[in-house]
Amino acid sequence: MERYDVIIIGGGPAGLTCGITLASSKGKFDFAENRKYLIIYGDYSDLDKALLNNVPGINKGTKGKDLLRQIRKQAEGFENLKLKKGKVVKAEGEKGNFTVYLENGETYKADYIVIATGFHSFDIQGLNVEVIPHKKSPRQGKIMIKNENGKVREGLFVAGLVAGVPTMFACASGSGAEVACDILSEWAGKTVVVHDVPETN
Repeated sequence: MERYDVIIIGGGPAGLTCGITLASSKGKFDFAENRKYLIIYGDYSDLDKALLNNVPGINKGTKGKDLLRQIRKQAEGFENLKLKKGKVVKAEGEKGNFTVYLENGETYKADYIVIATGFHSFDIQGLNVEVIPHKKSPRQGKIMIKNENGKVREGLFVAGLVAGVPTMFACASGSGAEVACDILSEWAGKTVVVHDVPETN
């Protein structure tokens, strides 16, 4: 059974940003050197049907499905980050010893889990989370998982729309980055962020 430091369930803006941020910490912190990450994603993301006209740094008129493809390609460029297409049906355990079960029978172990499954529904069994109405959705009937600043309990985080952020690309992506920094900060024992600066001649 493959083991990862963090398994991210969901491969939209929040999940991918979380994974990329975690993976990019290699080479910057000693505590991140031998970490491994897994993103498990499904067939659909809300980004698939989006047209992006107001995201800083993204060309106006960019189709969400094209951006999603580009971000996944970027994620695949990190040797310590694996992307796996599949449906998670169950997850259980506690910090340091989670087990994630896929519909196809595969199982994976992780020290941490990040849920980034969107705000439409939540049907993963075993985690005993509290699903409540989404507080910032412009549409009725959307859900979020009760959390405090992205943390549900020790070792279990939520990111993106399922964490309750507004339904905007930049908000979802930023939530994923914030959760990644929170996990890295736990490992470091102090607040850390992941920055790169250009080399100077």
